[in-house]
Amino acid sequence: MKKLSYTLLFASGLAFGQFFEKDKVFTKQDTLKGSNTAFRDFWDVKKYDLSVEPDFKEKSIKGTNKISFEIIKDATNPVFQIDLQQPMKADQVTADFPIANYKQNGDFIFITTNKKFKKGEKYTIDVTYSGKPTIAKNAPWDGGWVFTKDNNGNPWMSVADEGIGASIWLPTKDIWSDEPDNGIIMKIITPNDLVGVGNGRLIDKKTEGGKTTYTWQVKNPINAYSIIPNIGKYVNFKDTFNGEKGKLDLDYWVLDYNLEKAKKQFQQVKPMLSAFEYWFGPYPFYEDSYKLVDSPYLGMEHQSNVAYGNGYQNGYRGTDFSGTGVGLNWDYIIIHESGHEWFANNITAKDQADMWIHESFTMYSEVLFTEKYMDKKSADTYAIGIRSKIQNDVPIIGKYGVRNEGSGDMYPKGASMIHTIRQVINNDEKFRKILRGLGKDFYHQTVTTQQIENYISSKSGIDFSTVFDQYLRTIMIPTLEYSQNGNTLKYRYTDVVKNLKLPVIINGNQTITPTENWQTVTLKKNTPVEFNPNYYIHYNNVQ
Repeated sequence: MKKLSYTLLFASGLAFGQFFEKDKVFTKQDTLKGSNTAFRDFWDVKKYDLSVEPDFKEKSIKGTNKISFEIIKDATNPVFQIDLQQPMKADQVTADFPIANYKQNGDFIFITTNKKFKKGEKYTIDVTYSGKPTIAKNAPWDGGWVFTKDNNGNPWMSVADEGIGASIWLPTKDIWSDEPDNGIIMKIITPNDLVGVGNGRLIDKKTEGGKTTYTWQVKNPINAYSIIPNIGKYVNFKDTFNGEKGKLDLDYWVLDYNLEKAKKQFQQVKPMLSAFEYWFGPYPFYEDSYKLVDSPYLGMEHQSNVAYGNGYQNGYRGTDFSGTGVGLNWDYIIIHESGHEWFANNITAKDQADMWIHESFTMYSEVLFTEKYMDKKSADTYAIGIRSKIQNDVPIIGKYGVRNEGSGDMYPKGASMIHTIRQVINNDEKFRKILRGLGKDFYHQTVTTQQIENYISSKSGIDFSTVFDQYLRTIMIPTLEYSQNGNTLKYRYTDVVKNLKLPVIINGNQTITPTENWQTVTLKKNTPVEFNPNYYIHYNNVQ
């Protein structure tokens, strides 16, 4: 739940909006941030071993990051790019290979070396950093650190940085396609009266003088924007979930005065996990546990460290995204942000332009949860209701290689596309196997749109390529024009990509295959034709 390039508005009715510079010219810096350049393509990150110490009064942070990596192709005298956005500074850079020079240029540290590297060799780069990081104006939608106080006046700190990048505070290889395969170790250094909560499991706690160091470990690959320290007056309670892979530890860290409310509201976690494991397969991070953490902003899908700030109420801050009332039966942030553990954290887009893979499937997870938690009628009602938020402003897929996101329609329109595909498959068990297959076959991987599109077409036995083109790459919504005379139906598509293959079931059990040319079909009865409202297409009676 987040976007750099659009603002998510929930006021007297929730709507997605995006502010685009349609004629924006992308810069060399955009390419350096968003592409697998020659400074990045010869080495693969294996692990981050980092520390972070925030200073609440100064709104500053300092720390270290040891980057372990493997050479994946031979390179002679290469230049390494480490990302660290201004105004943060690299105080020292060392490595276990000879460094000829390093220089911080804008948002990047460039490290030169007069060495020949061979494929398979392993090395480390250590960066000591400090500075006053970007402060979020409206987290989580604009990236940055949050230095605030809780209701009792205690310091409360965290960061949200998916759109803008983790390098606003942490020196990393800040590109979605390269996650540390062996996870991270994160040390959070706090004053003794505060608690540091990170991703994964707490493996050590040491107090020395007036400071306490909390050490957290993630064993699985993790996207950089999910690496998040939380510092506040936290208390902890635990539970377990008996899931498909055995016992899953549930770890809850909340502000002390929220403890009783959290114990009640977080009872929704087990039904959520049960529903998502049914549809998507086992929770992807059993080794690292499932965690919800009180957050000073609405919420984010930080891996095994889900940020929660929904005020311990159902809906989205007490409102229903779909406008149907269905969404008031569950806590939007618990359901949506946890759904991202499967789509965004387990399966991660290689490029930000393909962020629909994260958001479309996760918004559709709300529909699937509703179906399992309530009933199919309620789920369909919710799925149809979310269409009112679609703007069809620009395509869902953004520009590649420049950290550019497409339309915020990736949420409701993308989910509506998936719901439409489900109608075409017309076999919920096959549909469920495809979803579970995605989680299994792309387990802990970064992927492209094409991989996901091809997988769904292949496993369903239906060519959905033009359907993806229609909904992801254009702003046109298919319109089915029709006229009926007795039991004769005349029909065609307008506002479609060339040769759109999107069959439609009518009258419950009869399938038609519209094209851009008029066709006729004989209906089994001469009563008014009934269209399935679960297809995201427009119907226009031209009679």
